[in-house]
Amino acid sequence: MLRANGARRASDAGDRPGVLQFHPPAAPAVPVVFDSPHSGAEYPSDFNHIVPVDKLRKAEDMYVDELFASAPRHGASLIAALFPRSYIDPNRSLDDLDPELLADSWPEPVRPGEKARLGHGLVWRLCPPDMNLYAGKLAADDVRRRIDQYWMPYHDQLQTVLNDMHGRFEAVWHMNCHSMPSLTRGSFLNGSGQADFVLGDRDGTTSSPDFVHFVRDTLRGFGYSVRVNDPYKGVELVRAYSNPPDGRHSLQVEINRALYMNESSFERLPQFDDLQANVDRLIATVCDYARQSVV
Repeated sequence: MLRANGARRASDAGDRPGVLQFHPPAAPAVPVVFDSPHSGAEYPSDFNHIVPVDKLRKAEDMYVDELFASAPRHGASLIAALFPRSYIDPNRSLDDLDPELLADSWPEPVRPGEKARLGHGLVWRLCPPDMNLYAGKLAADDVRRRIDQYWMPYHDQLQTVLNDMHGRFEAVWHMNCHSMPSLTRGSFLNGSGQADFVLGDRDGTTSSPDFVHFVRDTLRGFGYSVRVNDPYKGVELVRAYSNPPDGRHSLQVEINRALYMNESSFERLPQFDDLQANVDRLIATVCDYARQSVV
């Protein structure tokens, strides 16, 4: 993976067919980067899953890349994965690998977390809730190829853009964009109603509190209910590229799918346009925040 002292400039990077789309600023650049790692719906030919595609598609953050599509018009950068998270998940660390998935030994350390133990680690073994994704186990070479051809390019692109913005402005604000099922286990379902948005900064470690509070209050001002770190705290992409003391702020954003889509038919709801307009207002507000912060 590219490191800060060897990163390509964002202007030198571009779309990678089947892997990702990169949309650079279409207005004077501000140090804001949005990424949608789970909105991909191009299923690789070597996936060889035995689960029906309509079951796998429930795992997609469907339409999230479209909701944030206006980011470049406000001077921000936007990166979106094209491959599905069920094939390989860019929001998992390389050691978050399920040993039960592999047909042979893995040459690197493995430290499976809770998601991997549930079959939803770096490479999924199960399709939620408990359907086997494959007829058998995967060869280590197959997993390595997915890492090299999909996981690495996505992380390289995101790190390149973040480093470029930080190098130019000495600060960068990263918003890692997701959707959440309307019926999700979590404390916000314990009789207190369900949130429209959940923001995650890994319990205050990936962003300045001021930015988290700014985004929370902006969304509440639009009329949405918002929770912070409950139940989603943020995973690998906000962990790996954040360093608030160095001006690197990362915040995970989860949007309740019931706001904009039918989760059974996958169709957009009539309210989609209203939500997209409010996300556009959020993007503009965040870009103004960053612009004023680096003056």
